[in-house]
Order: sequence, then structure tokens, then C-alpha cells
Amino acid sequence: MASKFFDHTKIERNVTLLAVLSLVVVTIGGIVEIAPLFWIDSTVEKVEGVRPYTPLELAGRNIYMREGCYNCHSQMIRPFRDEVERYGHFSLAAESMYDHPFQWGSKRTGPDLARVGNRYSDEWHVQHLTDPRAVVPESIMPPYAFLAENDLKAHDMGRDLRALSRVGVPYSEEAIAAADADLKAQADPDADTAALLKRYPKAQVRDFDGDPKRLTEMDALVAYLQMLGTLVDFDAAAAQEKPR
Repeated sequence: MASKFFDHTKIERNVTLLAVLSLVVVTIGGIVEIAPLFWIDSTVEKVEGVRPYTPLELAGRNIYMREGCYNCHSQMIRPFRDEVERYGHFSLAAESMYDHPFQWGSKRTGPDLARVGNRYSDEWHVQHLTDPRAVVPESIMPPYAFLAENDLKAHDMGRDLRALSRVGVPYSEEAIAAADADLKAQADPDADTAALLKRYPKAQVRDFDGDPKRLTEMDALVAYLQMLGTLVDFDAAAAQEKPR
């Protein structure tokens, strides 16, 4: 029936005309998809509990990216039953709103880490990073024992925070100025962390690598891993949604 009103063979046989019309269709589709974004305040709905990384967590995230951990571990739980049953509540866009770059993806040589925080002890993480097969015999992950031997070289985390603030992460001038002090305080259970916890609610304060005399890259990476997926209280949110 369509051929009676429109002879598509002319378009198919004319490469130039086909290219022009294809460009027009793609342009219209692009406008329809993109234009509405200019009239809304944000494409990501904010969720209670989500906050920027502490300086120590951010240092750990930098190490995580440096070592290429994202090549084997995704941080995105898709809304499928098998994923939710294994890893937990599906990922929310707001949980990655302060990630530059985000750690999504679908390739998993190892498990997804979006909700790994507080699922294992610090000692487990240290042992797993030191000798993966000591705790997971079938693991093919390489060892990262050197992280416990390397002192954390983060003498000016304020620069990292300021760079992120320029792309929209809400670090205050006070937080930027206190970055180095906050980094050390989070790994020192004897430090005064009142200001740190005020700036970063739910920040976990303790020695993470088992050696309180040193601040190492292992401290930072474990602090980062132990934070993942812990900021949003999904149980409380689910309870509020239940009919009374």
C-alpha cells in the first residue's frame, strides 16, 4: 500500500538523496531527545544520603582507577531479578552523580562492586588485595600486596577537590582547605573527626589496613570500597513507600 503513495525505490537508488534524508531523520530524532534537557533543572533526581567523597575515599578511588580495577569490576546493578538478588538494590543515577568518570559498565571478570561496602571486614579486603586466592580460591585477580607497602602520597588533596568542584561537585572552600587534614583524620581513630563527619555524613573513621602507624594506599582503597553502596538507606526508603 505504501508504494502507491511513495516510491521509495527512487530514494534507495540515489545515494546522495538517501544520505540527505537520513541526516534529516537523525537530526529530528536528536532534537526530540536532546532539546527537552535544556528546560529541566537536572536530569538526575537527587537522593537523600548521597554526598561527595571524603578526601581519603577519593584518594582510594584514584588508586582504584590507576590500577585498572574498573576493567574487571562494574559498579552498576541493573534492574533485573538475578542482579538484584545477588548484588542488592539496583543502582540509582544519583549514586554516581559525583563520579568523574563514573564506574558503570557491564563487563564483569569479577563481581559488581556497587554495594560491596561493609559486606566484608577490613581484614578481608586487605587479605583479598594482598593474596586474592587466600580468600577466593577460584579468583584470577592479580595481587596488590604493594598497596600496603606504599605510603599514601596525597600531600595536596585540596587540588583534587577544587578540580571536582569546577565540574559541579559541591565541595566548599572550607572542605577544600581542610582536605589533607580530613584525609589523615579519617584513618586515625584517635583524631578529632567532628568537623569531618559534619562535612561528610556516614564517613567511616578507623585504621583500615591494620597498621595504625602508617597511612598507606591500602588504607585509601579499603576506605573507598567500604563506602560503596552505604550512603543510601534503601530499607528506610522502602518502609516509607509501604502503604499505612
